[in-house]
Amino acid sequence: MQTFRDRAAAAYDPERFRRQGHQLVDQLADYLKAATQGGTLPVMPWAAPAENLTRFPAAFPEEPSGELAPFMERVLAASHHLHHPHYVGHQVSAPLPLAALCDFVSSLLNNGMAVYEMGPVSSAMEHNVLRWMAGQLGFPESAGGVLTSGGSAGNLTALLAARQAKAGYDAWNGGASAGPPLTVLVAETAHYCIARSIRIMGWGSEGVTPVPVDAHFRLRPEALEDALASATRAGRKPIAVVASAGSTATGAFDPLEAVADFCARHDLWFHVDGAHGASAVLSSLFRAQVKGIERADSVVWDAHKMMLVPSLITAVLFRDGARSFEAFAQEASYLFHGQDTRRWSDIGLRTLECTKEMMALKLYTCLSLLGTRFFADYVTATFELARRFAGRLQASGDFEVAVAPDCNIVCFRYTPAHVPASEWNALQSRLREQLITRGDFYLVQTTLPKGVYLRTTLINPLTSDADLDALMEALRQAA
Repeated sequence: MQTFRDRAAAAYDPERFRRQGHQLVDQLADYLKAATQGGTLPVMPWAAPAENLTRFPAAFPEEPSGELAPFMERVLAASHHLHHPHYVGHQVSAPLPLAALCDFVSSLLNNGMAVYEMGPVSSAMEHNVLRWMAGQLGFPESAGGVLTSGGSAGNLTALLAARQAKAGYDAWNGGASAGPPLTVLVAETAHYCIARSIRIMGWGSEGVTPVPVDAHFRLRPEALEDALASATRAGRKPIAVVASAGSTATGAFDPLEAVADFCARHDLWFHVDGAHGASAVLSSLFRAQVKGIERADSVVWDAHKMMLVPSLITAVLFRDGARSFEAFAQEASYLFHGQDTRRWSDIGLRTLECTKEMMALKLYTCLSLLGTRFFADYVTATFELARRFAGRLQASGDFEVAVAPDCNIVCFRYTPAHVPASEWNALQSRLREQLITRGDFYLVQTTLPKGVYLRTTLINPLTSDADLDALMEALRQAA
């Protein structure tokens, strides 16, 4: 009879791992070939939630039950295929295969990064990849930051630092009631995670002071003075302005230069949520979209959106690197031993996470082996693709574009002459449902002031003009 030690030795057996690894890479390579070439593979093999609960039940065997390959075949077949060129949905990348291999290494090494000793290589990589990103933004040498798990955690981290810098009292130790109630001026189109972060910090609904946007869904800088005065009259102390570089709904870029001027006049923290659009700094053709970002106090930049790495990798960058230590200003004695708590190498001092995966490994490896021009060309290509797509939609006669795209997000709707305008909203929802349940395309929808629009994010580098022409035809046929 096998002892537990025998079973553990089998589970960690290098030769078994080698065999399974070779099989899995072959399997994934075949999957990648099928997904990237499209063909008969659906973008998403639609199944109701209850169906997948049945496919993957919670009835786990007590003893070993079989081989890895057949199990993974079921996982691959039933999953959403983001590498398919007809995936034009959410702002989630079709990850580079090279980055996925790094995930493999990260998971096996499992080097957590709260303290340098637990992640010596990944800590150094993180420090230097952040220095490179800060340099791309135009930040000074004194800049610094951290990688964290997604834009929501990133924006919360930046706003916590803004509170420490501008509240005028120690809200970290004294709490939200230790001084006057605070607020942040935020464009009406900002991602919901900003309002969520404000509520997490205990400021309530009035912790967000909305700022109107223009017809292109960009923050109106001339409205900032009124928003500031309104917040002050309500007894709130404004401490920051949050601007977007590539908003979620339409991909709009706020006028960062004008917002920076306003913040400088009123001594406010200037934060840019560039989760999607900060990558524009890499493109010489589209860098002007983020003019003024170099003046921000903090910037959030998602590598898992426009830098083609797996989720989640978000950079939180501070123009003054010392600010990166203020968001979570506390000490865990069992980790940091009463030492200097401003060491770059102990990353747990500056992030929401204590243990986190080797995030930097994926991004650092891809930058090192593929070169920075690859990413610059990718940003340029996707932004240009969106402009061409919007042009064809506008010229078609039976489609309407909500707004000329600022980046690679295009919002549009099908408006055939024989369908009354009063039925357009319902039509978009029905068309989307047909396309995704058939597996032809995956796209999403959004509600704008004029109604419901279909929304595409052209994030897969293998999506072509021909694929988007096919999308238009698929919508016509579905109607």
